[in-house]
Amino acid sequence: MLDKIDEERYDSESKVTKSDKEIEDLKMKVVELAGVKKPALKKVRMSADSMLQALLGGKHKVTMDLRSNLKQVKKEVKEEPAEAAGDWRKNIEDKADRKKMFETA
Repeated sequence: MLDKIDEERYDSESKVTKSDKEIEDLKMKVVELAGVKKPALKKVRMSADSMLQALLGGKHKVTMDLRSNLKQVKKEVKEEPAEAAGDWRKNIEDKADRKKMFETA
């Protein structure tokens, strides 16, 4: 009979200690969640150089000149023939003749 009572007491003690551990764990989680709040982040404008420096650390000095990688292109100036400039009166007269053709038909 004493053995049975001891077993029950041991079982109840183990249940109590288990529940105490769970309670402590939950309390710790509550404290962690309440204590750790992420601050609101602000938008910061960064140049490519400062971003690389922030990522690589202050030791590395990196300059990122994006224009240096661009290909040089020479601008070609197309000269239109001078004939086109003197031609406009003739073109207007030709179009006027076409208009007359449609009006007579």
